[in-house]
Amino acid sequence: MKLAIEGGCNAVASTFGVLGAVSRKYAHKIPFVVKVNHNELLTYPNKADQILYGKVREAWNMGAAAIGATIYFGSPESGRQIVEISRAFEEAHSLGMATILWCYLRNDAFKVEKTDYHLSADLTGQANHLGVTIEADIIKQKLPELNGGYKALNLGNSSYGKLDDRMYSELSSDHPIDLCRYQVLNCYSGRAGLINSGGASGFNDMEDAVRTAVINKRAGGTGLISGRKAFQKSMHDGVELLQAIQDVYLMPEVTIS
Repeated sequence: MKLAIEGGCNAVASTFGVLGAVSRKYAHKIPFVVKVNHNELLTYPNKADQILYGKVREAWNMGAAAIGATIYFGSPESGRQIVEISRAFEEAHSLGMATILWCYLRNDAFKVEKTDYHLSADLTGQANHLGVTIEADIIKQKLPELNGGYKALNLGNSSYGKLDDRMYSELSSDHPIDLCRYQVLNCYSGRAGLINSGGASGFNDMEDAVRTAVINKRAGGTGLISGRKAFQKSMHDGVELLQAIQDVYLMPEVTIS
C-alpha cells in the first residue's frame, strides 16, 4: 500500500486476503481492485485453473472501486471460468464497480515444435475480444512477442479457430508496436482500455518497463500494471520504476504511432 501511494499509482490490485487486511486503513486513500480469483499452487501437478475466493459484494463492502479476475483462455477449465466471471462482472457493474480482466492463455498445444505462441498477437487478441465480450472495462494482457499462432495451429490436418491472411498483412506487422496495436484493435479499437503486464523482475527492469510503456502508449494502450518489477525492490527503487512508467504517459513527445 505504501509503495502504491508513494509511487503515485492510480489503484492497487491484490487478493481478498491482502486488501481485506488493510481496507479500514487504506480503502479511502487509494482505489482497491480486488482480484476475486487466482491460482492455489498446491494441487499436484499444478493446473491452469482460477478459483473464486469470495463474492463481489465482499469486495464492495470493503470499499473496493473495482474487481479483477483472470481467465485462462484455451485451458480445459476456461468455459467454467468465462461463465463465472461474466456473472461476477455483471454484479460488479450493478454495484457501480469497474471490471478488469487478465486475458491470459494456457494450453500446451500453443507450443508448436520449438515456438511458444502463448504471447502471439492473434491468439492474445482473440482472448482480448472475448474479455470485452463479457464486459470487462479494462483488459490486462501480456505484451505480444510474435504472431501467427492461428496459422501454426492450423498446420497439417488440424482445424483451429478462424483466421484471415489480412490479420497478418493489413492489420499487423512484425513491429512490436503493430503487434500490440492488434491487441488494442481486438479491445473494440480501444473502447475497452488495454493495459499490458509489467512482467517478472529481472536484470533490466527499468529499461524493460519503460520499453513496454512506450510500446503500449504508441499502440493506443492505456497503461501498465507493474507488480513484481516494483514491489520486489526497495521502496526507493520501486517508486523510481513506477514513476518512470508514469513519465512515459505524461510525455507529449511519446505519441500514437
